[in-house]
Amino acid sequence: MFFWFVGTAVLGVWSVFRDPRFDYRLLIVGVLAPDVIDGIWGGARAFHSVVTIVGVLVLVMLVTAGRRPIRRRLLAIPIGSFVHLIVDFAFADTNTFWWPVTGLSFDGVRLPVVERGWLNLLLEIIGLALCAIVWKRFGLADTSRRRRFVADGLLEEV
Repeated sequence: MFFWFVGTAVLGVWSVFRDPRFDYRLLIVGVLAPDVIDGIWGGARAFHSVVTIVGVLVLVMLVTAGRRPIRRRLLAIPIGSFVHLIVDFAFADTNTFWWPVTGLSFDGVRLPVVERGWLNLLLEIIGLALCAIVWKRFGLADTSRRRRFVADGLLEEV
């Protein structure tokens, strides 16, 4: 799963914040990170827990105290991770979602993306459509706009 996460995160966050200075590259890192990190460990683990993502948010806030420009950029990572929990339906597994409040064991819990099976194909098709909307809405066919996005993560509506 890639396009489902990227498309929903970018369009969702743009729709809520409409901030032309938001770093969407770091948002994409944040929305993909939970599956990458927990996937290394073989299943849904700490990064599919809202407690861990809140911890990441608190860490960003503490580490960037008094440094507003870097805070503004880095906040995109926990925001992306929160989006991941929503669009991955991580809340469907109460024990993992509320870990460690509900206990310390993960008992072989698989990643939600693995649990969904063939439904992922439909979600990826929807994600491709959402990414096409992002491409058109932000004029990413234009080389200069695309370069700007790659260089600083900024998106501007056409």
